[in-house]
Amino acid sequence: MVRLTTLILAALPLAALATSHSQETVRRKRQHRHVSRLQSRASSYTLQEKYQGQSFFDNFNFFTGNDPTNGQVNYLSQTDATNAGIAFVQSDNTTVLAVDNTSQLASGAKRNSVRISSKKTFSKGLFIADFYAMPHGCGVWPAWWSSADPWPVAGEIDVIEGVNNQLFNQYTLHTDDGCTLDNNPPTTDGLAAFSANILGTQCASGAGSNAGCAFSDTRNTSFGEGFNRLAGGVYAHEWTNSSIKMWHFQRNEIPADITSGNPDPSTWPTPAAFWSSATCDISSHFYNHALTLDITLCGDWANGAYASSGCPGTCSDAVANPSNFNYAKWKVNYIAVYQQS
Repeated sequence: MVRLTTLILAALPLAALATSHSQETVRRKRQHRHVSRLQSRASSYTLQEKYQGQSFFDNFNFFTGNDPTNGQVNYLSQTDATNAGIAFVQSDNTTVLAVDNTSQLASGAKRNSVRISSKKTFSKGLFIADFYAMPHGCGVWPAWWSSADPWPVAGEIDVIEGVNNQLFNQYTLHTDDGCTLDNNPPTTDGLAAFSANILGTQCASGAGSNAGCAFSDTRNTSFGEGFNRLAGGVYAHEWTNSSIKMWHFQRNEIPADITSGNPDPSTWPTPAAFWSSATCDISSHFYNHALTLDITLCGDWANGAYASSGCPGTCSDAVANPSNFNYAKWKVNYIAVYQQS
């Protein structure tokens, strides 16, 4: 979850990137259909945690402080969020995290929302999150991510992130000095290491420079309304000492080994995003992460990008109108954490 306005610069070229594919990008999209041979030898993963159903919230802490990204939100406690109807588990065991969509506010006022982080922390693993829906809309800034204190020394991994009416998901890493994205990693048999478009290669983040090293997905089903129209899908990321890789699977693309609970990333297609330890020592830059889901409003990125997003009026005016947040909801089927056995 990025913290400063410099990420606005990373958001601006997304539409152009999606509509002006170079020959190299087209090649990568074709390669995405093939099983990647860049994966390491198949590893056996064992389920460590599965957050799902009526016990989902038992595994998370509710953040109630001021939004570090300067969003116009009041993050509620679990009790308050439950009473407000913005954090609950449906009868079909789908977990819902939402923004208040009933209260009319004055322009500039803060709207009730939620931010939760896992009680357990992780320093590696295979993380699979099945979402039926994600938040979207003018002024909305959702994220599925992980980080630890001190930031950015312990790193940050952003798996899902975007703002307003953005069409394409953004994948980002944030670190302290000494970590970059290798934009020309070694390949095997001509297969690409990743399928998404590179937005930036400098991972080091801090005051005045916070874009991180990022990718933009090439498919408009990877974020927001486009994702939701297909009944969502799965985001998976594998975090090892040698690399961090991220995949997006539409609902009809989810590998059978994920569905069966025996995931094997070595058999999956080329990842959307890939960071190699060749230019970033993963183990020293990323550790003790809590898994986080949140929905902030406006803030450093969504507010800064609002005028160019096609949304009406101002971001503060959007926050005031509750009808803008009917689709500002995470609907979580499950989150699973696997470790190598």
